[in-house]
Order: sequence, then C-alpha cells, then structure tokens
Amino acid sequence: MKTIQAYRFALDLTAGQERDMLAHAGAARVAHNWALAKVKAVMDQRAAERSYGVAEEHLTPSLSWSLAGLRKAWNATKPEVAPWWPEVSKEAFNTGLDALARALKNWADSRNGKRAGRPVGFPRFRSRRRTTPSVRFTTGAIRVAPDRMHVVLPRLGSLKLHESARKLARRLDNGTARIMSATVRLDGGRWHVSFTVEVDRVEGTPARPGSVVGVDVGIKHLAVLSTGELVDNPRHLVAAQQRMRSLGRALSRKTGPDRRSGRRPSKRWERAATRLGRAHTRVANLRRDGLHKLTTRIATTYDTIVVEDLNVTGMLANRQLARHIADAGFAEIRRQLAYKTVWNGGRLLIADRWYPSSKTCSGCGAVKTKLALHEREYACKACGLVIDRDCNASLNLATLAATFDTAGSGPVAARGADQKTRVRGQVATKREPGTTSVGQTGTVPPQGGTTKRVLTAAH
Repeated sequence: MKTIQAYRFALDLTAGQERDMLAHAGAARVAHNWALAKVKAVMDQRAAERSYGVAEEHLTPSLSWSLAGLRKAWNATKPEVAPWWPEVSKEAFNTGLDALARALKNWADSRNGKRAGRPVGFPRFRSRRRTTPSVRFTTGAIRVAPDRMHVVLPRLGSLKLHESARKLARRLDNGTARIMSATVRLDGGRWHVSFTVEVDRVEGTPARPGSVVGVDVGIKHLAVLSTGELVDNPRHLVAAQQRMRSLGRALSRKTGPDRRSGRRPSKRWERAATRLGRAHTRVANLRRDGLHKLTTRIATTYDTIVVEDLNVTGMLANRQLARHIADAGFAEIRRQLAYKTVWNGGRLLIADRWYPSSKTCSGCGAVKTKLALHEREYACKACGLVIDRDCNASLNLATLAATFDTAGSGPVAARGADQKTRVRGQVATKREPGTTSVGQTGTVPPQGGTTKRVLTAAH
C-alpha cells in the first residue's frame, strides 16, 4: 500500500546556515510579490481597457496564472528584478511562484463555485516581518546522510539534525520509501525540515479484529469510548495560560512596530515576542503529541471506529467554550483517525451531524426532546436507565456500526433527527440515508478523503 507520508525533524543550524535559510526564504517572497504585482497590473490594465470599449482581441495579453507561465515571466525579468539570483537556489523562486499559482487557482475556483468551503480571498503581498520563512526543494540532492544526523539539501549543503532520522533512513535503505520534496520552515523560533515521502507500507491488522468502538469527544473528557474508558482532557492551553498572560504583558510594555508611522520594533520587543511564540509552540507540540498517542492506540486496537461529524466552526461561536473546544482539537482527532485506520486495516465510520447520539437512550432507543448541556447524566423516562451522557453517546455510536453498512441497497427506514428538535415530543421528520451531504455520513477511504457513498441501513 503506497501512501504519502511526512517526516519532520528539527534542525541545529549555525549562524551562517541560518542566514542562508533566510536568504532563500526572502528570495521566495520576492518572486511571489513580483509575480503578484505583475498579475494585478495586467488585470487592472485589461479592466481599464474594457471600460474604454476596447475589443477583446485588442486587449493587453493576459498573463498565465499557472506555475509554468509565472516561471517563464520571472525567468525573463529576474536579471533586472533580482540581480543576485545566482546566489540562491532556483527552488527558492519556484517556492514563491508555486504558492502564488495555487492561491490564484483557489481564488478563481472559489469565485466560480468549483471550490467548496469558505470564500477564498485574492492573494496578498507577503511581508518580510509577518511572513513565516519557508522554502521547498523538489529537485537536486535531497537525501539523509549515512550518519543519520545530517540531511543534504541543494545549495544549503549538509545540515545537522537535532534528532536522528533513523526511521526515515531505514525505509530509504530498504527501498520502501522515496523522498519527493523537502520543506524548511521556521516554526516557533526553531528551524524544521519536513520530507514528503512516498512510502510503501504493509497494511496492519488491528489487535482486536472485528471489534467496534464508539468515540465521543468532549471537553470534560477528551474522548469517551464505548468500552467505558475515559480519556482525560489535559487542557494544555489552560495550564499555560498564566505564563502566556505574563509574557503578553511583558510584550505590551515594549516598543513594538507601528505600520502607520513605519516604526520598527525594538530588540527587546523582538525577544519578548520570541518568548511568547515559544510558549505557544510548546502548547501546540504537547497537544499534537497527546492526540497522536491517543489516535494511534485507538486505530491499532479496534477494527471499526465510529465518530461524529461535529460542526466545530459552529461550536466555536460559543464564547464561553470556544477556547476549550479549540484546545481539545476535535477535528484533528478525526483527521488522524481517518488515515491511521487505513494504515492499520481498520474502518472509520462518520455518523451524521444531526444524529442524536446524546439524546438517544442506549438501552431502549427512546429519544429525548431536549437535553441541556449542563445535564451530565442521561436519565431515560421510558426504561429508567441512568448513565453518563458521554458514555451513552459513545454506546449509541458503537451501535450505529451494526445498524449501517456501505452496500447502498436503496432507501430504507430513516434514522436520526432533523436540524432542529421541536419542544414537544419526538421529532417526526427524520432524515433518509441518501439525503445527507457527502462527507457527513460515510466511510473514509485512504489518506482521509471522503467517499461519495453514504451509509445505508442493513436489511
């Protein structure tokens, strides 16, 4: 099974190597800004000519927005725009042009209705101080040194790693991996190199074949499994909040930048901003590490995993819980489970967004009309069951795996609830399996994509 996988390592650079990195990142920014200015100038010129009544065939020739077209225009004028271009790798300019080509395509597709999701704005110019330095290498000498403590990149030479790259080196030596590209990026005050690798993986087998588990994510407990296991929420952001406030107050007392007057920040402000950035990076690393350990354990243990399709964006509208919801990382849990279940021979099922997992009794199947958020126990009036609401939801999710399959054998009795639950009685209008949007209910294919088949109930 061939998959695209990333390997990320921290770098220990010398002062000279760091200057070279910044030079390459600056070259990418220059190429991006030049090409964007060229595109805007051509667009404005053609718009002005149209307003004057000029025929289409006599308009200023348009500039191709593809990477090849932008690269051709850049190569024709780079001696005048950047006379220092031989000092850096050609991949630096290609990085900026490629980013602009993708941004223009996303903007055009969003306007034409070809791109789903939120509207994408027109690309902006990149600032030297606000843009994260980054450069991507796709050609040339990209390899891991034999000592596994150094990597070799074009024009930058040998770079020391902060940790051993033995996991990647073993696959490269065995011929089960091929490096496609390498990206160097400054993240949280430290340089990292990320390798995009095509890996030939051996499909694993879950430790419990045929097992089914429902996973209900939340704030009080990060995850509640239908087996009864409760995974505590570490709340890394809350734990670091006091230190972040102290660092934020210290930063506010320094002389920072002012875009209106052109004032540059002081050295003390830059050092204080670096300390605050490192604190945020530490929280992000702790959260990422915890989520990876949790999802790996679940994906390697159970055969079928059922999770909910949560509207995280809508949940963030709650100002009292937005910070805790963002700190938990609900979407990251689902994203990691999507590809890890494929790697380990499992299956991930996504319950419909409006499926009342918390309002449904796991004992008799009765559905409550309302269930307030502060009610942490589910008390069924039909059968008298009293159970924790999160455990009840996880049990209902696990039951959903046996009720549904992916055969697509036509319409069957509806299950679930509509968007709004009425005040009186159970909801009468139910959702048919084929009426849900693609991606809300279904199985997840390799690499976290969304299948176009929706889950239908088994006969």
